[in-house]
Amino acid sequence: MTHFLRAFHPAARLLLALLALPAGGAATAAAPEFPTRPLRYIVPFPPGGSTDLMARIVAHALTERLGEQVVIDNRGGAGGTVGAEIASKATPDGYTIFACNIASLAVSPALYSKLNYDPVAGFAPVGFIGSTPNALVVNPSVPAATIPEFVALAKSRPGKLNYGSPGVGSSPQLTMEMLKLTAGIDVIHIAYKGAGPALAALMGGQVDAMTSTVPSFLGATRAGKIRMLAVTSLTRVPDLPDVQTVAESFPGFEFISWQGLCTPAGVPKAPLARLRTELAAVLALPETRKRLAEQSIQPGTLTTDQFAKAVKDAGIKPQ
Repeated sequence: MTHFLRAFHPAARLLLALLALPAGGAATAAAPEFPTRPLRYIVPFPPGGSTDLMARIVAHALTERLGEQVVIDNRGGAGGTVGAEIASKATPDGYTIFACNIASLAVSPALYSKLNYDPVAGFAPVGFIGSTPNALVVNPSVPAATIPEFVALAKSRPGKLNYGSPGVGSSPQLTMEMLKLTAGIDVIHIAYKGAGPALAALMGGQVDAMTSTVPSFLGATRAGKIRMLAVTSLTRVPDLPDVQTVAESFPGFEFISWQGLCTPAGVPKAPLARLRTELAAVLALPETRKRLAEQSIQPGTLTTDQFAKAVKDAGIKPQ
């Protein structure tokens, strides 16, 4: 975990706040009149990716808990920055919530010198939802079944292979760029507007390979439409025991994507407290945890002390 924290410390304060929230929600009593109408849940990517999937699992459970519909609003584009900007500028009344994640709050601030939102001060954390590794997959026509075979193939065809990603500035793009630097290979990047369109291009043979989060690939992998070569966690994914890790070929290689729930900064204490309480309750439900686990998503389980230690080990200090 310290690897991706070290790489993206501009967002460390917000992630620290997400993980440090009390498990039972805030102590402030929420006003009984919130909510009285549907909530908008902004997802900064098109349908089909893990961010969208995770948000829909949470939205379904929150709808039941809050007694009001939680409506997904997909606002993809520019590596998650379009949705993040919309969310940061929404009315801070508690009725707009945001799927804040590593792409829009960590990767993009590291890549772009100027954003139209503040990745830390522009949002208030509701809670940390979960994390998942990325994966490298290929079209079945690509003659490689492991990372070493893929690297050897790429080295034999410099600049000839290509890979798709959910967009420029996305964590999957950064994952492949890290692999390219680590392995010394030249693979051409093709950006799409979300994991769904990129996956369709991969299955259709328009691109050779793709990187994205594990949940994005599970259905197509199990159906034999793509081949998963490796995951980017340090240990293998329990539900995919035969899939190697990149670290088995390149020791220490790790990239984990995370997602939380945020609101625009400035939401009053009462509705924010209600959202925090209900999200904590939702994430404690066996059904929610089961649905997340089925998609190889690890629900947020780090305690405040564990996360504080990770921050200290990474040399990150809140400012």
